[in-house]
Amino acid sequence: MSQSGKLYLVPTPIGNLEDITLRALRVLKEADIILAEDTRTSAPMLKHFGISQKVYAHHQHNEHQSTNEVVRFLKEGKQVALISDAGTPSISDPGFFLVREALKHDIAIECLPGATAFVPALVNSGFPTDRFCFEGFLPVKKGRQTRYKALAEEERTMVFYESPHRIPKTLEEMITYFGADRQISVSRELTKLFEETVRGTVAEVKAYYETHPVKGEFVICVAGMESQKSKGKNYKEEE
Repeated sequence: MSQSGKLYLVPTPIGNLEDITLRALRVLKEADIILAEDTRTSAPMLKHFGISQKVYAHHQHNEHQSTNEVVRFLKEGKQVALISDAGTPSISDPGFFLVREALKHDIAIECLPGATAFVPALVNSGFPTDRFCFEGFLPVKKGRQTRYKALAEEERTMVFYESPHRIPKTLEEMITYFGADRQISVSRELTKLFEETVRGTVAEVKAYYETHPVKGEFVICVAGMESQKSKGKNYKEEE
């Protein structure tokens, strides 16, 4: 690594540890400091790969305070690697605020390519991938209906993240705002042992999860309005 400080954004596996890159391992082993969204979550992964660098917590509840300290480290010439619990930092995870502040201080930033949950979910959905919009997590309460209404006539493929306990409610809402016949693809536990993708209309997928386990982290891909017009039913479950 160079002598000047640099901030590295390092993707980590979303489930299968084999998905980490050789480059990511090198950067983590050479970093002076590792910032982790949850040190308890990251500890097993770091231990597995023999990474013993100092690890500090950097999450949504302390990122403003933590960022000031991190910027100071970087200005001192330290090499800092940021990881999230899983996937690429700043994608529905902490990272954006730190990157913005580092740029304000003319600090070099390097983002490594790697695991991100929405990419495999989008690619295996069967929906158009040339144009899509990533929505991440919808607002839990305030602004949720407004967001749905704004997306009701979206022509691009839409990608959402969702927690398991909200899946029944979210699918019911999608029937209301997108229509029961809108085609969707729901992936869960990506790269893990019980990875599953269920495809069909919103109504069909909702019915499926009324009789099957709703566990793990979910990625929902929704066909855009234009795709819906020309796409017939294609209900398929994969395990």
